[in-house]
Amino acid sequence: MLRFLFRAILVAIVVLAALLAFGLLASVRPSGQQFVLIKSGSSARRIASDLERAGVIRSQAAFLLWHYFKGHKSLKAGEYAFDRPANAIEVYDRLGRGDIYIRTLVVPEGYNMFDIAAALEVAGLGVRADFLAVAQTETALVRDLDPQAPSLEGYLFPDTYHFSRTQSMHDIASVMVRRFRQEMREISLASDLHNVVTMASIVEKETAVPDERPVVAGVFQNRLEKDTQLKTDPTVIYAALLDSRYRGKIYQSDLQSASPYNTYKVVGLPPGPICNPGRASLLAAMHPAKTDYFFFVSDNQGHHRFARTEQEHAKNVAAYRKAVAHSR
Repeated sequence: MLRFLFRAILVAIVVLAALLAFGLLASVRPSGQQFVLIKSGSSARRIASDLERAGVIRSQAAFLLWHYFKGHKSLKAGEYAFDRPANAIEVYDRLGRGDIYIRTLVVPEGYNMFDIAAALEVAGLGVRADFLAVAQTETALVRDLDPQAPSLEGYLFPDTYHFSRTQSMHDIASVMVRRFRQEMREISLASDLHNVVTMASIVEKETAVPDERPVVAGVFQNRLEKDTQLKTDPTVIYAALLDSRYRGKIYQSDLQSASPYNTYKVVGLPPGPICNPGRASLLAAMHPAKTDYFFFVSDNQGHHRFARTEQEHAKNVAAYRKAVAHSR
């Protein structure tokens, strides 16, 4: 009887060891690319459960046994991507190294905070509304630069960023603001920062042609000096975006809006930037061209025609409308 019991126990131990070895050493091929988010403070048991549920490891028991054998090694928080066969030991080593998955967020010049929030959501980094809540309220991030800033608009510098899903919306915005500070130092942007960034944001939206940016800035500077309205469509669009009523084009009701961003109604610059300008537009706003132009309009070829008088401008507008009609 004792011999039988001993054999049974021995067989059970061998079977258990074989199962654990299989759970540790046998590779698992994920069904497609699998993402597992390990939150900070997660227990080893929770991590093992999440990995097994995602089909990344065969046995959470085997994973936990290896964890205890390794002396409770620290497993790094972060998002991990699994798209090729690996066994539990290899998965464990990845978590020990912190070999996390990094997502890329591209912020082109001229993106506003609404564009960035949408791109961030597409990149899988979070919820659009959560980023907008930070961008619209956490002005403390730039208070030392611009006490007047109504939001972080203008200070979320355009660049290609690399973030993980464990970073908060505050963290992401902070990185972008830090990138702006770096650019500010490199181009020696120090004085009149609020107005320069606001002007640069309008220039950014008005033209993508590098040579035209200082001229466009010069036109708006001339209007400011004459105390006339800037009359720039991008500010009207931004006003509609802030009110959640932009419908893809400008309507007469938008031009009649009482928004302080409606530069067809108010004189001077709007209360703050309307997008996040790049270096070229910031430099253009810092050093506007000295011209006697007061008007400009698209030539329908990607550039603009500039004019000194309303009569010249009317001719340019007529030429633009004719070009548009012929292109249809």
